[in-house]
This record gives sequence, structure tokens and C-alpha cells, in this order.
Amino acid sequence: MHAPTHPAAQPLDFETMNQARLARDAAFDGIFFIAVRTTGIYCRPVCRVRPPLTRNISFFPSAAAAEKAGYRPCLRCRPESAPFCPAWNGTRTTVERALKLIDGGALDGDGSVEALATRCGVGARHLSRLFREHLGASPIEMAQTRRVQRAMQMIAGSDLPMTEIAHRAGFASLRRFNEVIAARYGRPPSALRKVRPHLTATA
Repeated sequence: MHAPTHPAAQPLDFETMNQARLARDAAFDGIFFIAVRTTGIYCRPVCRVRPPLTRNISFFPSAAAAEKAGYRPCLRCRPESAPFCPAWNGTRTTVERALKLIDGGALDGDGSVEALATRCGVGARHLSRLFREHLGASPIEMAQTRRVQRAMQMIAGSDLPMTEIAHRAGFASLRRFNEVIAARYGRPPSALRKVRPHLTATA
């Protein structure tokens, strides 16, 4: 008997993703994200809010791609806490290695895409093309999203001062941290901490 195929290994069409989000199928969590044009917010497939009308949604392969298109993260399902499992995971070792390096801070501070690409054994242009193809976003955009994700996890799960969170998340300064969080969530980090009981609730 063959083991069931994980959804991440299958090509995903609109109808498959739509059925998964209507069913809140946890098997698809982290594989795609749902953007709602009427609210400007994007969510995980497991979000517990009332499902929006199909005509009002779009799907994105990564949180960074949704944010690049101008959508803000949902404060209920917290996309930053989704498992990192894009549909191509395990099949594109160059991108996978680059993402691990980004998570390790390769593009924080003075880090550059050129240096990151060199560590992955490819050219910067080729690496950027792979990111656009598989994630719908550039390495820089992915790095920014991952910094925000790390910061949100600390805001929701710790009492660290904002200065420390900004530093640990990889932001160059507290000012930049405040600007980016406010732009993504529509409110400053201090306001997000005030609603932390809601942030720490399970999706």
C-alpha cells in the first residue's frame, strides 16, 4: 500500500485551494495563503473567521508574496505562526538552502543577495529568479517577512522590551522595526502587545 501523497507534493489549482480553505483543512496550512480583496487582509487556510466569498479571494504561495501585493496579515490566524511548508519544499534545494541562511540572518544588517547567492553556489540573478518562481517574492522581501514573523512571535510569546525584540528579529534599528510592523499590521508593536491574549489564542 502506498502512503498518501502530501498536498505539498501536488500541483494546486484554484478549486483545490478553495475547497481546502472552505474545509479549513490543516494539511494545507503553510502551503498557501488566502488574500481577501474586500478587507486587504491575508489568512491561513485554517483561519476561524467566516470564510469570505470565493469571488473576493486570491491565493498566494507565501506570506511575502501576499504582503508584496499589499495585503496585511490577519491578527486572528497569525500567518507568521503557520508551518513553513511551500508546495515545492524538498524539491528546490538551492531555494531551501537560501531560506535557511535567511532565517539565520544572512540578509540582516549588511548582508546582500550577492553574498547569499555565492554561499548557495549560484548567481544573484538566478537566485532571485528562483525565488520569484517558487515563492512569488524576492530574497529581500522574504527576509523582511521572516523578520516580521520572528518579531510577532516574540511580541505574542514574551515580555521582552521592543528594543530587544527588534534586535533579535534582525531589524537594523528600533525605528525601522516600528515602521515595518505598523505598515504590516496597521498599528504599532506596543498596540499589538495590548491585544496579546487574542494573538496567543489558537487559530
